[in-house]
Amino acid sequence: MKLGFVTYQIGKDMDVPTLIDVCQKTGFQGVELRTTHAHGVESTLSAAERHAVRKQFEDGGVEIAGIGSAFEYHAVEESEVKENVAGTIEYAQLAADLGCPGVKVRPNGLQVENGIPEEKTLEQIGLALRECGQAAADLGVAIRVEVHGRDTKRPDRMRTMIDHADHDNVYICWNSDFGEVVDGTIEEAWNLLGSKIGLVHITELWKTEYPWADLFARLSSSGYDGYTLAEIPANDDPERILHYYKAVWDAYQP
Repeated sequence: MKLGFVTYQIGKDMDVPTLIDVCQKTGFQGVELRTTHAHGVESTLSAAERHAVRKQFEDGGVEIAGIGSAFEYHAVEESEVKENVAGTIEYAQLAADLGCPGVKVRPNGLQVENGIPEEKTLEQIGLALRECGQAAADLGVAIRVEVHGRDTKRPDRMRTMIDHADHDNVYICWNSDFGEVVDGTIEEAWNLLGSKIGLVHITELWKTEYPWADLFARLSSSGYDGYTLAEIPANDDPERILHYYKAVWDAYQP
């Protein structure tokens, strides 16, 4: 397994050189670049700019672990769903140009309040994911579906979406949300989603009510060799915090 961090919070105000520098100093191997943040790695970059970003990371020995987008597919309006699918594919092309292995997307709600049955929305999300997965596969880029959303993050609902997607290039981004911990274990959620994990977000490792050792042991036993990405709050002294985080992460490794 590899350790990186999500720029959604702790890296939101860092430009590309700063991200690389912080990783080099703290032993983090890569970053998931959240769209719309200060580093400005977006689909609007020209071919030359994409090449320059890729070269900066490669020269710095830091990997772009993924693109962290906020594309979602639960809208009532078909045009909005299509817009999000098109955006996903656009960012998959960006990922390919950057030599980056995946794009993170998310479900973010149901439409039962609008009279649409839960199952219908889950199917709609799954079919949109299939379309994204097919297009991204041609680019050599994985689609990673974050376990996300108040109503959609439930493991059985995530499994239903994945089943509707029915595509080898659509993976789960495990989110280390305390909602999947039942009676102190993640076994039920793991049994539903563990076989499809393509990325892992991890949160505050000091919160021992989450079974971190169990999660890392399960990942290791399954042969997972991808990223576990720290998704933690911003801090005035990020280097110090990330040094501590890596030390705890190292201690948890099986």
